[in-house]
Amino acid sequence: MGYLKLLVMKDFKSWRGEQVIGPFMRFNCIIGPNGAGKSNIMDAVSFVMCEKISNLRVKSVRELIHGAHVGKPVSSTASVKIVYCEEDGEEKTFSRVIRDSCSEFIFNDKTITRSTYISELEKIGILVKARNCLIFQGTVELIAMKKPKERTQLFEQISNSWQYAEEYERKKKKMEQAEEDAHFNYNKKKSIAAERKQAKMEKEEADHYQMLIKEMHENRIQLQLFQLYYNEKNIDFMKKSLDEKNMEASIKKDSLATAENEFRAEKKVLGVLNRDQQRLEGEMKTLQVSLVQHRALYIKAKENTSYQIKKIEMSKKLLRDKEKYCDKEKQSIKDLEIELYETEKAWREFEKKTKEEILQRAADIELRESQLERYKELKEIARRKVATLTQQLEKLRWEQKADQERMKLNRRKKKEVEENIKQTVERIEEHKRRIEKLEEYTKLCIESLAEKKRQEETLTEEIENSTIRMAEVDEELNKIVGELQNAKIDYHEGKRQRMRAEMLESLRRLYPDSVFGRLLDLCHPIHKKYQLAVTKVFSKYMTAIVVATEKTARDCIQFLKQERAEPETFLALDYLDVKPINEKLREIKGAKMLVDVVQTPFDPLKKVIQFVSGNGLVCETVKEARQIAFDGPVRLKTVALDGTLFLKSGVISGGSSDLRFKARCWDDKEMNKMKERRESLINELKDLMKIKRKETDLKHLHAQCHGTQTRLKYSQSELDLIKKKHLANLYMEKSKLESELVNTESQHDMINEGVLQRELKIEEFQKKINEAEDAVFKEFCEEIGIENIRVYEQEHVRQQEETDRIRLLEFENQKTRLNVQLEYNRGHLQKLIDTVSKLRETIQKDELEITGLLKDEEKHLKRVNEIVEEEQHLKDTLSAHKSEIMKTQSEVEDFRKKLLTLNREAAKLQKEAAAIETSLEDKRLRRHNMLLECKVQDLKINLLFGSLDDISEIELGTEMEGTQTATIYEREEAIKIDYSGLASDLKDLESDEEREAHLNQMQQEMKSKESTLMKTAAPNLRALEKLQIARDKFQESMDAFETSRKEARISKQEFEQVKKRRYELFSRCFEHASIAIDQIYKKLCRNSSAQAFLSPENPEEPYLEGIGFNCVAPGKRFMPMDSLSGGEKTVAALALIFAIHSFRPAPFFILDEIDAALDNTNIDKVSSFIREQAHEQFQMIVISLKEEFYSKADALIGVCPEHDNGMFSQVLTLDLTEYPDDQEEMEKYVHSSL
Repeated sequence: MGYLKLLVMKDFKSWRGEQVIGPFMRFNCIIGPNGAGKSNIMDAVSFVMCEKISNLRVKSVRELIHGAHVGKPVSSTASVKIVYCEEDGEEKTFSRVIRDSCSEFIFNDKTITRSTYISELEKIGILVKARNCLIFQGTVELIAMKKPKERTQLFEQISNSWQYAEEYERKKKKMEQAEEDAHFNYNKKKSIAAERKQAKMEKEEADHYQMLIKEMHENRIQLQLFQLYYNEKNIDFMKKSLDEKNMEASIKKDSLATAENEFRAEKKVLGVLNRDQQRLEGEMKTLQVSLVQHRALYIKAKENTSYQIKKIEMSKKLLRDKEKYCDKEKQSIKDLEIELYETEKAWREFEKKTKEEILQRAADIELRESQLERYKELKEIARRKVATLTQQLEKLRWEQKADQERMKLNRRKKKEVEENIKQTVERIEEHKRRIEKLEEYTKLCIESLAEKKRQEETLTEEIENSTIRMAEVDEELNKIVGELQNAKIDYHEGKRQRMRAEMLESLRRLYPDSVFGRLLDLCHPIHKKYQLAVTKVFSKYMTAIVVATEKTARDCIQFLKQERAEPETFLALDYLDVKPINEKLREIKGAKMLVDVVQTPFDPLKKVIQFVSGNGLVCETVKEARQIAFDGPVRLKTVALDGTLFLKSGVISGGSSDLRFKARCWDDKEMNKMKERRESLINELKDLMKIKRKETDLKHLHAQCHGTQTRLKYSQSELDLIKKKHLANLYMEKSKLESELVNTESQHDMINEGVLQRELKIEEFQKKINEAEDAVFKEFCEEIGIENIRVYEQEHVRQQEETDRIRLLEFENQKTRLNVQLEYNRGHLQKLIDTVSKLRETIQKDELEITGLLKDEEKHLKRVNEIVEEEQHLKDTLSAHKSEIMKTQSEVEDFRKKLLTLNREAAKLQKEAAAIETSLEDKRLRRHNMLLECKVQDLKINLLFGSLDDISEIELGTEMEGTQTATIYEREEAIKIDYSGLASDLKDLESDEEREAHLNQMQQEMKSKESTLMKTAAPNLRALEKLQIARDKFQESMDAFETSRKEARISKQEFEQVKKRRYELFSRCFEHASIAIDQIYKKLCRNSSAQAFLSPENPEEPYLEGIGFNCVAPGKRFMPMDSLSGGEKTVAALALIFAIHSFRPAPFFILDEIDAALDNTNIDKVSSFIREQAHEQFQMIVISLKEEFYSKADALIGVCPEHDNGMFSQVLTLDLTEYPDDQEEMEKYVHSSL
């Protein structure tokens, strides 16, 4: 349904210039001080919806222009436009413009006529004449106090049945006039028939015509006898066929009753089995829910245990690695300490040895002072000469030493890299094993999730289908219940009636052959019109229980006392004192014996009917009943058809509405079908509710799917993390380590090659230096007697320098390196020891936690196994129970099919009997008309019994009452015709073709003789002329009568058609409002005890009389509408407004100050209801001055007055959806929690 989007006003009343109000939301409130122009918004919407100018609080259309009411119009034109938005987003604009005291209508920017404009409004659901979207100020109080007739007019406007009111009155007058014409022509025909009879008598005086008339007379008699003879044969044959059909129908009804009893008994057994199945299914669901919960707990406990075990294994592995590394570190420290000790030892031994060698060599070679000075001078010369070579040699030695240190470092680094590669490969293998496990677990999760998804989709589809079907069943069930309530069948059927019915069934089970049932169920009137009269006479015996013997009655009474049931009246067949029927009473005209209008298929029950009815008589009218009861020689007990009872004592008891209600129980055939349909729908609804209860299973399945998805998500994320990050990082790390290993090896090879080359260079440089020194010290060496100066230097000077160099460089460096390495290794060892201790503590804690987890896992597993066993046992029980239910259902279905077959056969027999009875009525009518024709034409046919004077001259037709027709037929059946005068060859005709041929032949002969008679001259021409005139008049009167009767029938049919259309339109609206008003009133009052109901004063034609409207306020007794308070009247009137509006709802609803008479409590109820309707049904726009009301709106439209040269209105809008109140937040919180 669409909604009102914008309202645009230009120079309209208090709104100066162009003012745009909107966009409107679902629930809008217009607020502002008095006189600000709020109601002018209502007038603007009314104006654009073609409201009359007189209803807009002005006298002429020009007064609607801003400033015109003070004589200062701001413009010669004014306009109002609304923008309406459909559900699909399509926008439509409706505009009404004032120009030169006239209105112009514009739709979607195109000027159109008023009728076209109104039809476009009706397309979106706005009825201009019914005002189905506007409630003006004060209208609510007026609706509450409307008279019933005015309320009827309101319903006629909403339902559009008023369109047929004029045609209804015209057709009704036409029908009444046609019926008066038909009655007049009938009386005229009767008088002309008398004139024709008189002319016949005069014609017989003519002797010349005597013989011709006699022959004509005999021929007519033969013709009538021929037709009557075969007519009576057909009647006898049809009577016989009808009796046979009735007998078959009676037998079939007995079989049907037996089958119904068997079906009810089997259905009751099935109901018990179904309830047991529901109980078992409930226990099964409880177990399944418990199993799902405990299985989830077991799986969770198992996963926790597995995770904890893996965690401990990884911790232990890491601990072992750390311990190994710690042992290696200890061994390294130990080796360093030994190396440091040996280095210090070697240092001490080297110093000792050096001192000894110095002393020894000093003793061997001693230089003089002059030689020593010369040695120093030569040494300085040699040093300057080889300074460059010495520097280069020292540089090479330092480089050589640095490369040697790098080679050692590379060897250590290579060892560490190889160890790291080994660890990395182990970690890669471990991750690969973890990936295999995760992939297998992921595959299982995906398969399980797919299976659960399929189950979830199947269950969801089943629940959705059941929800749709439940809505359909609810709708049909509500309709049937509404019809039953309208028929007042179930209105008073409460616990008491059900208990009485159950008690009667118990008595029937105890005494199946002696308890027959209630009198009401065992007999029925022969015609619907006798229902009130029979109900009045039967009175208290209507619900009496008929039994066979007095003993059975006493036993039943004793049983009722034991069960503390309500008292019942029993009629025992062998105990009743029945007075004989006064047969003379049957001869009273205008009355029938009551025992004759009540029929029963149970012959012994006729005694009970005679006991209850006595010699009571049934009369058509109250006047006849009073006359027969009191004006005769003796007083008689009579009852009129309207239920007025006249007793012999003079007491008169009139019919009442309660009597009419009681009489409805006779006409319950259709209601029983509706009840059966209601029961079947209720059973279907129960089955659908079973499916609906599977929503719990769906929730559990959804929870399982969610848990599986979560585990799958975690597994996939871990798998992706291992593949994409951990494994990739390890492969990258391995690649880096292998690259580093290759680089280290290549560097080692390069350095080693450089060391070897540098060794050669050092030797070469040393050789050059030695040669230079030998050249300088040649003479000096010859003088002191040594091979070369290096011998002296090695033994004396160089030995001391070498000793210092070794001391400073080798020993100190080695000692420093060892101390630093030892200190570093000791710190690293301490960290490893701390890490190992922490790992051991963690492993100890995890092992303790694993013990608890294993206990929990064992406990959950034990509980799961117990539930599985219990579930299996319950499944076996339920399977056996279901097989038993299937067997019982099959039996019930067989009984139902049998019952349906019997019903169809019985209905078929009833239809055949009705067809035969209709044909029989036609034959009887034909016989009556032929006898009447004989009487009218004065045909002297021979009669064995009776007289033609007994034949009624009333023309039988549709206007005749069934009782009058039956009385005439009964009286005419006593007339027996003598067919001896009919030729024997005419009696032996068997085929219809032969009969038709002879009939045509006889009619041709009649026409020939009539022609001859007309040509024959008569001595008394006046008599012949008079007879001819009488015949012509009679024929004219017959034609006029037939024409008028046909016109009356056509007029009646036309009137009934108009009446039916008007009644259908009105009833559709009224029935919808009757059902909706009670629900709406309960919602407005927020109390299920509140009641609101509509009642027509004339149920047959409710639009001719008034409609009553009454409410029962919560916690109060029933009071007339005038006695309710102002707030209660307003709430009741709003219920009526919303109920009527729901029949043909407009897309939006505008209400002007409906809360004027409401207190805060009622304002809260009404505003909550309007807010709910606005969000669920249609858009609401309300003008209000009360904060309790407009605080619940979605948007506020504030109207305020402004003044310059005059007053004009301004508008402000506020979106309240951005400021939810605490109650809404609490409702949202509760809803999300649920």
